[in-house]
Amino acid sequence: MNEANGSKMHLEFPVQGGNFSGAGGASSSIKNVLKQLGIAYDTIKRVAIASYESEINIVAYATRGELLVDIEPGEIAITAVDIGPGIPDIEKALQEGYSTATPLIREMGFGAGLGLSNMQKAADDMVIESVVGEGTTVKMKFRLS
Repeated sequence: MNEANGSKMHLEFPVQGGNFSGAGGASSSIKNVLKQLGIAYDTIKRVAIASYESEINIVAYATRGELLVDIEPGEIAITAVDIGPGIPDIEKALQEGYSTATPLIREMGFGAGLGLSNMQKAADDMVIESVVGEGTTVKMKFRLS
């Protein structure tokens, strides 16, 4: 991305809860856009990890949600918003290995309790807002070098 031109881009990707066959589509599209913009590989890798984990969390736990991506000179911001059960204890949910995944989700190879911690490691900044019984919003920022 040519930072001198001040280009901005906003992308929205709906994610359907329970749709494991479509899981990963949004994060793959985000990765492809970043490649086309010439974003550095290390940044693409971090964004891809965080967006994939966000998308899987929506698919596994929520009724529906979306990934909102804002690309600006110097920064990529991803907001994952869902309508779902919410997170009762965010601090606990951020611990590696902690999971509330159902046996079915685990059988499919998901729910290892690494999603939120992987997102936190990949992002430069991350804020989680959640209301039990309503849903969760995760805001992540990635600085461009």
